Amino acid sequence: MTDTPAYQVLARKYRPETFADLVGQDAMVRTLQNAFAADRIAQAFIMTGIRGTGKTTTARIIAKGMNCIGPDGSGGPTTSPCGVCEHCLAIAEGRHVDVLEMDAASRTGVNDIREIIESVHYRAASARYKIYIIDEVHMLSTSAFNALLKTLEEPPPHVKFIFATTEIRKVPVTVLSRCQRFDLRRIEPEVMIALLRKIADAEGVQISDDALALITRAAEGSARDATSLLDQAISHGAGETTAPQVRAMLGLADRGRVLDLFDMILRGAAAEALAELQAQYAEGADPLAVLRDLAEITHWVSLVKITPAAADDPTVGPDERARGRDMAGRVPMRALTRLWQMLLKALEEVAAAPNAMMAAEMAIIRLTHVADLPDPEALIRRVQAGQAAGEFARPAPAQTSAPAPTHEAPGQRMAAPPPMAQSARMGGGTAAAIALAPEPQLAAEALASWPDFTSVVELIRRMRDMVLLTQVEDHVRLVRYSPGRIEFQPTPDAPRDLAQRLGERLRGWTGGARWAVSVVDQGGGPTISETRAAERAAAEAEARQHPVVAAILAAAPGARIKAIRDETPAPPPEDAAEDLHGTAGGGLAAVEEWDPFEDEE
Repeated sequence: MTDTPAYQVLARKYRPETFADLVGQDAMVRTLQNAFAADRIAQAFIMTGIRGTGKTTTARIIAKGMNCIGPDGSGGPTTSPCGVCEHCLAIAEGRHVDVLEMDAASRTGVNDIREIIESVHYRAASARYKIYIIDEVHMLSTSAFNALLKTLEEPPPHVKFIFATTEIRKVPVTVLSRCQRFDLRRIEPEVMIALLRKIADAEGVQISDDALALITRAAEGSARDATSLLDQAISHGAGETTAPQVRAMLGLADRGRVLDLFDMILRGAAAEALAELQAQYAEGADPLAVLRDLAEITHWVSLVKITPAAADDPTVGPDERARGRDMAGRVPMRALTRLWQMLLKALEEVAAAPNAMMAAEMAIIRLTHVADLPDPEALIRRVQAGQAAGEFARPAPAQTSAPAPTHEAPGQRMAAPPPMAQSARMGGGTAAAIALAPEPQLAAEALASWPDFTSVVELIRRMRDMVLLTQVEDHVRLVRYSPGRIEFQPTPDAPRDLAQRLGERLRGWTGGARWAVSVVDQGGGPTISETRAAERAAAEAEARQHPVVAAILAAAPGARIKAIRDETPAPPPEDAAEDLHGTAGGGLAAVEEWDPFEDEE
């Protein structure tokens, strides 16, 4: 047998042994150093942060610092443990009898905590303090937390508690209030790259800066993840490790090629984007990783657009920075936010799809087809302008016969949409409306073709603003009208902001043409509703003089006239005059409806 020591992974080999070795946690280190120097060591600590930032490592360093006796055996608590005394060595090897580590993920019950509570009354066997390190403390049950509260609040002088957790929100507030809390931050990219370079130099391996940047980006601020990936990259490179090798190891696509794909999507080049995705997939890129990179680029370009300093990310190469700044200047924020939302949805679909590549291709197709769509605000503005001014600019089709006037009963209003609005609602009118969208000056010139106030009322009906239409018909007593100017006397119960809203709506519907809508105190004529009611009353009075109608009303006292329409036929062609029979000359036909049970109500 040989005495060759077993290989130790880099994450354990280069684990910090003192506070000076900790990277990226300067605030916590400064606080602990001052506390040790002033002999104000808390009775309980809780460390929180993402994985791999040094929570358990910090707990062990604190334990060594509180129990270190120095090389000569006469030292006291220190933030720079010697690492050679019996206590430092035993704690580093995890065999110290007075430093107890417990994994709360596997020991969650109250019985496990009861063992701690019963043992705190006994002094440390050999060390200065008896220290309990509980990892993933948020996994303890509620009863276990409650059992620990009293001991945690008033522990014996020789007992210290150190907790570590990644889910600080799951720890009860009663526990947090009894602990000194330290939030371990994600390690900054610059610090992480320097740490990885230091480890690589110590190991005597060659690795490029671009490869270290890729590892740093994949680690997401976790030192343990970064050193583990570095260990894997060194084995993968077998000598000199380059960025393409790390990219292949992580299943990532070339960052430059992902930027190319991003640019193809923004240009709406579906065929090119699909070909690029398939080429990256053939070279080993994971489709989910490609979409994740697209989402990351979308987020990064958005940040660069808002804060240009975000382009100075050390994990991004010079070429990528230049392209990112160029894209941030060209792409509007609305397109970036829409792209972000669609990519989030695509990531969910690809992760759940039985064939990730097929789902990724469909996502790319959707992204490229949405890229060239106008934003909703501009689309609505163009549609409204086209419906308003474009329809009025179109000549009215010739009619072979005049429409039959209809007199409605009070309370009944005509709201039939014009043919243009009907076709748009059925699916074919939107494109036509956009094509007819005029410039503002053309819309202003079109106002001259509206000779009377009826054109305005028809415009309101066309735009289907039924609330405004009802208020105009019921409360506007027109005084004077000219194209672009309306002067009216409101009824006593008219809304106070009727003139303002009418002017704003007409301005928006006519492509920005200016409308002057004013209110006066007198001189107004009847409202449209009053005119309609008067016409109805006159028509009903005329209908009652008809012999047939008079006979029906006399025979049926409960009958009422519901509607009146003119059924005079259109003049026939001269060559067909001799073929007509019956009601030559026409006449008024009255339509009555009689409910024989109405008198009983």
